[in-house]
Amino acid sequence: MTRYALRVASVAGALGLWQLLTSMDVDLWLRFSQFPTVADVARAFAERLAGDDYWTDLTDSLTRIVTGFLLAAVLGVATGVLVARSRLAEDLLGPILEVVRPIPAIALVPVAILLFPSNEQGIVFITFTAAFFPVLVSTRHAVRALPPGWEEAVRTMGGGRWRILGSVVLPGALPGIFGGLSVGIGVSWICVISAEMISGQYGVGYRTWQDFTVVDYPGVFVGMVTIGVLGWATSTTVELLGRRLTRWLPRTSYVPTGRARPRSPLPAAPAPAVSPAVPTGPEPEEARDEHLV
Repeated sequence: MTRYALRVASVAGALGLWQLLTSMDVDLWLRFSQFPTVADVARAFAERLAGDDYWTDLTDSLTRIVTGFLLAAVLGVATGVLVARSRLAEDLLGPILEVVRPIPAIALVPVAILLFPSNEQGIVFITFTAAFFPVLVSTRHAVRALPPGWEEAVRTMGGGRWRILGSVVLPGALPGIFGGLSVGIGVSWICVISAEMISGQYGVGYRTWQDFTVVDYPGVFVGMVTIGVLGWATSTTVELLGRRLTRWLPRTSYVPTGRARPRSPLPAAPAPAVSPAVPTGPEPEEARDEHLV
């Protein structure tokens, strides 16, 4: 409960600082006088929620991100496993993928406009490309990092190629795969919003850019907050799904370290009284054995 209280307090503190700087028109090096206040953004948010355009934009953006991301997840995992497990596939696909991978997905907007008959398909293509390469690279590294002894054990027990794939490769690579999926969903949001600003007709990115062109700054911040909340919700969903599918992994829980309590010193045991040595003759056999034990 203390940690959740700290998180709520941090958000409340940031909003309070925002309200203070914008309401007082603070202009030191950053021009906070140009920013809308938190109250202005809240009023604009309430007005948007009451209208139909906000929910239409929300539905369109979610449809685009889910479609492109699911395609990237399936094809990225399949291509990563194929490249990691097959030398022929690596030789044929590796050079092409490594040449295309450094190109930013948003730079492919002209290609999408020329290639696809509709803007909707082009935006889905941009979203797919943004998530595809993080998933591909993470899957490839995760598969190559698997211990070879696991595969040899399955072969020893008579398992074939598909049994190795289903029992060793995919389960063992799941943590790395979901690491790539977490990165991919974040990059997808960046690119889908940018694509909507450039060539979209509906969507959160399109509406945010339209608000900027008509100098509706509270509306711009409504779009930014919406994008942040949607990105957080989708990333959390991917993370929870990953934890669910990898629940067999050992988990480490964070335990905050505290100051050790000082222990009270124990009373010193009284020294045994030393009696003068009295010759008692040879030690009995039982006593000698007990002494050795």
